[in-house]
Amino acid sequence: MKKISVIFIIGMIFSWAGYFMVSKWGVNTIGSPYVTGMLLRGAALIFLTVYMLVNGKLKELFKVKSYWFILLLIGLLGFLLDTFANIGFKYSSLSTGTALLKVDILMANFVSAVIFKDKLNKFDWLFSLIMLAGVLLVLGVDFKNFRPNWYDLFFILSAAAVTANAFIIKGFQKKYQVSNEVIAYYNNFTVFIAFSVAALITKDAWALKGVDYSGWFLPLVALGGLAQMFIYICYYYNLKKYPVWLVKVLLLFVPIVSAVAGILIFNDKLTAGKIIGIIIVLFGALGIIFLQKNKSKGAQNVQINNEQG
Repeated sequence: MKKISVIFIIGMIFSWAGYFMVSKWGVNTIGSPYVTGMLLRGAALIFLTVYMLVNGKLKELFKVKSYWFILLLIGLLGFLLDTFANIGFKYSSLSTGTALLKVDILMANFVSAVIFKDKLNKFDWLFSLIMLAGVLLVLGVDFKNFRPNWYDLFFILSAAAVTANAFIIKGFQKKYQVSNEVIAYYNNFTVFIAFSVAALITKDAWALKGVDYSGWFLPLVALGGLAQMFIYICYYYNLKKYPVWLVKVLLLFVPIVSAVAGILIFNDKLTAGKIIGIIIVLFGALGIIFLQKNKSKGAQNVQINNEQG
C-alpha cells in the first residue's frame, strides 16, 4: 500500500473511533440519540461547508439535478442505520446488539462475492471471521446470556442498511463524476434534517434546555463534528479505492482503537479477553494484508505477461 493510502485507512479508523466515543458521551449527557445526532451532524455540516469553500468545491453542490435522489437515498440509509440500532439497543441487550451489528462484515463479503463477483477466496473469508471473532472478544460480548427477541431484527436491519449504503456509495462513485465531498455534504445534510425532525417529533429537543453549555460541551460537539467530517473524507476515499468487503474488514479495527482509548483515557479495565482479542484481530489483519499483496502481485504479473504476449 502506498503511504497516502495508509494515511486514509488510519484516518478512517481513528476518526470513526473518535466519533463513536463522542457520540456515546453525547447520548449519556443529553439523554437523546436524536439530539446528539442533530448536534454532531450540524457541527459536521459547518466543517464541511468551510472545507468545501476553501477547496473551491462548494459550487459543485448545485450541479446534482440528475442524481439528487440517489444522494437523498444515501442520506436516508445513513439515518436509518443509526435509528434501527438505537431501537434495538433500547429493547434488547447490549451484547446481542454489539454482536449482530457486526453481521455487516459477512453481508459485505456475501454481496461482494455473489452479486459483484469480487474474487474472495476461502482465506479471505477465514481471516475476516478471525478478525470478527477477535473484535467480539475485545467488546466483551457475553454469548451465555444471549436472549433473542423480535427487537434483535432491528440490529440486522441496521447492518443491512450499513451494507447497502456502502455499495450504493461505491456504485455512485463509479457511475457519476462527483466528488466525495459532494456525496458527503448531501449525506450529512439529509441525516441532519432527519435527526432534527425526529428530535422535534419525539420532543427530545427540549432536553437542550437542561444542558450545561459551559466547560467541555461545545468543544466536544465540535470535535464530534470534525471526526464525522474526516469519516466522510477517509471512508469515501477508501470505498472508491478498495472493495467494499475489504473496507468493512478494516473497520473492525475501530473497536480495537476504542478499547485502547478506553483503557488509556477512561481507565477501563484491561482484561485477558481484550488482550487475546486484540492479538487475534492483528493476526487476521496480517493475513488479509498478505493475501492482498499476493493478489496485487499476481495481477501485475498477468498484466506484464499480456503486454509481452
